[in-house]
Amino acid sequence: RPEARVWTVMLLLGTCLLYCARVAVPICAVALSTRFDWDKKQSGIVLSSFFWGYCLTQIIGGHISDQIGGEKVLLLSASAWGFLTVLTPLLTHVTSAPLIFMTSSRFLMGLLQGVYFPSLASLLSQKVREGERAFTYSTVGTGSQFGTLVIGGAGSLLLDWYGWESVFYFSGLLTLLWVYCTCKYLLSEKELIIPIDYFMRGLSISKQTKVPWKQLFRKAPIWAVIIAQLSTASTFFTLLSWLPTFFKETFPESKGWVFNVVPWLVAIPASLFSGFLSDHLINQGYKTITIRKFMQVIGSGVSSIFALCLGQTSSFCKAIVFASASVGLQTFNHSGISVNVQDLAPSCAGLLFGVGNTGGALLGVICVYLAGYLIETTGSWISVFNLVAAVNSVGLCTFLVFGEAQRVDTDSAYMDL
Repeated sequence: RPEARVWTVMLLLGTCLLYCARVAVPICAVALSTRFDWDKKQSGIVLSSFFWGYCLTQIIGGHISDQIGGEKVLLLSASAWGFLTVLTPLLTHVTSAPLIFMTSSRFLMGLLQGVYFPSLASLLSQKVREGERAFTYSTVGTGSQFGTLVIGGAGSLLLDWYGWESVFYFSGLLTLLWVYCTCKYLLSEKELIIPIDYFMRGLSISKQTKVPWKQLFRKAPIWAVIIAQLSTASTFFTLLSWLPTFFKETFPESKGWVFNVVPWLVAIPASLFSGFLSDHLINQGYKTITIRKFMQVIGSGVSSIFALCLGQTSSFCKAIVFASASVGLQTFNHSGISVNVQDLAPSCAGLLFGVGNTGGALLGVICVYLAGYLIETTGSWISVFNLVAAVNSVGLCTFLVFGEAQRVDTDSAYMDL
């Protein structure tokens, strides 16, 4: 238990730093556009390029994690994206094509960060009991809001005081420090070594695997959770990418640290509460799938209502309330579909989570770019929030109709962990 608590805290910090690096560009989007003379479509290309890379490593990252251990994959990827974040400002100033370089940098960042959440799903599905999964995942998942909060607050101040470059140095160096501390204090030297033949076995899906892939992907609950996951992931990416610009342009006199901090500050206790409530209700005897669907109604349905309200208001205070409610309630997804994939197939949760996140990243590319196109052509933000609500509704309805929580894989290796 003490070791589990330490790992939970360290994984929370890792998720936090993942988002610090990921959100650096959205936080600096206006400054970068001004510095390099980009219009909304060009900014949309840079922002969406992350998801092209992000979708390519989800499945293979999850599968390798199922084979060699999620913690090893997490640390390798964090080391790489930490170095990339630190080097980005330096290389941007020496290139003659900043748009092409920044687009390529974001694409590479997506490749490196794409393995993180599938690896996390694999790690937790093999180490955490069903009755504790929602709270554990929600706790670690708060790192995404905490990271956005940290980079929103500290990043906004650094942006005003020292320029956009300092935001990248801040998040990149902290990531490298986290990797060093995790390797030094939580893993032995033997655990850090990955034999080449072991790694290569992880790269290929063995024909001897106990998981019947064809039968698995013919089951409606698998596709229900995948569709719901890609819907919620893409809409979250859209809000994450465009909310800072929405507030900056709609309320130009407002302080950046307010709208970059408050919604994510609300999301942290919301995520923890959703995990606690979910596990508590399941341990009280309620059916697991009933609780998963209830959490998803809040995470996708109610949050979309507040997103629609956000597009209609002209008051800064109301906009902050609506944005905070929408972002905060989206964290209930952690106790819905995010842990449902672990309910269905704990032996290959990393790979299945990767499939859903791949779809989410692909749809995220479309939604993030489409949002920029809609803003540029209509001059209105209402269409963006309508898009978010429509995509969320499709995923929610699919999960409510076809979602289940009974195991559908055949590997019993992790049944009693």
